Amino acid sequence: MEKTYISDIRNFIGEKIKVQGFVENFRNSRKMAFIVVKDITGKVQITVEKELKPELCDTLEKITGDSVITVTGTVREDDYVKLGGIDIVPDEIIIESIADALPIARKDIPATKKKAAVERSSIDQRIDYRWIDLRTDENQLMFKVQTVMVNAMRQFLLDRKFIEIHTPKLIGAASESGANVFEVKYFDRNAYLAQSPQFYKQMAMAGGFERIFEVGPVFRAEKSYTSKHTTEFTGFDLEFSYITSHKDVMKMEEELLKHMLSAVKEQYGEQIKELFGTEVIVPETPFPVIKLADLYKALEEEFGYTVDDSEKNDLTTDAERLSYEWVKKHYNHEFLFVTDFGAEKRAFYHMRDENGIPMGYDLIWRGVEITTGAQREHRYEILKAQAEEKGLAEDVKFYLEFFRYGCPPHGGFGLGVDRLTMLIFGLHIKEAMFLFRGPNRLTP
Repeated sequence: MEKTYISDIRNFIGEKIKVQGFVENFRNSRKMAFIVVKDITGKVQITVEKELKPELCDTLEKITGDSVITVTGTVREDDYVKLGGIDIVPDEIIIESIADALPIARKDIPATKKKAAVERSSIDQRIDYRWIDLRTDENQLMFKVQTVMVNAMRQFLLDRKFIEIHTPKLIGAASESGANVFEVKYFDRNAYLAQSPQFYKQMAMAGGFERIFEVGPVFRAEKSYTSKHTTEFTGFDLEFSYITSHKDVMKMEEELLKHMLSAVKEQYGEQIKELFGTEVIVPETPFPVIKLADLYKALEEEFGYTVDDSEKNDLTTDAERLSYEWVKKHYNHEFLFVTDFGAEKRAFYHMRDENGIPMGYDLIWRGVEITTGAQREHRYEILKAQAEEKGLAEDVKFYLEFFRYGCPPHGGFGLGVDRLTMLIFGLHIKEAMFLFRGPNRLTP
């Protein structure tokens, strides 16, 4: 008999089926036993009348919470069953795996007359046993949503003639600058883990692919201990040719994100609200846009926020956070494009306008930067000069070759899948990843 997913059992009332999953709750009294079994699609109650099923009693004595069991039995409608008005009357229960007492508390457990309250384990303790923590409804919903999120973005691009590529993660030169890269031994020389697929996305433009995207791992050797930084994450990157300015890139991104959030809201919006208390808001387009200097001026006037002039060519973390208050107040919007950064704070491959201002932007969502996007410099001599200006000409010599033999004007951006997940659910980055990686975390 094939396994039936719990979400489908309503289609089999009165029939015999097989379900498999983890024991979420177990109550074993003298005459009755009630087991709540959970699989990835839902939960169902298994109801055992011991007088009618004495052959199951020995098995029931061995079951523990989080054990894995297979149950074969008949689906029954019963209005007294709180779990959807349906239960299963078992003929057979097989214990596939007995669970020891759990080393972590996945949730706060309130006190009862017989038991003291149990406080939820810290996030670091839960990451030590991440595979146990992942069994909760909240965590499993998070990764169902992440699946919809990535698939919606992928489909959006496929519908617009994008090609998916897979670029190397072992590279011979740093892909952003000389800092914040993991160096690895590569036979008789050194290599680096890719900070982004940037160079190879642009190679695809020079290769005539015109529109490409990639979903893959990204590595950043940053000793950052914040709620949003991690040393390895999943990047969603894209690049496309024949643009007229970075505004084309901004338009592509806002439409992509609107499509993605629409898909997430439609499929899981109610569950996200129920389990996390956060609303999925589908944004209106176009997104608000402000120049960096104007934003700092507005933040000073409205919030009394000031920074030293030396910091005004880039966005500070506090400015990002306050920008959310500003954009909500003036536009009732969650997203904000910030443009006109200082050239010294942007990558050498960003195209600059006639005034030397990089033709790019940061996108802030809910007070957190999620993207740096730009039109790229595709003219060889100018690109080479900008690399030399930052002392990188030798390091990126192979990359500069991509532009010597013809390359269309192009631009693009990258999004962190894990950071998007974090912001949708209102979590710390450690909780929004399947397995977090940070300066002090390399296991499990």
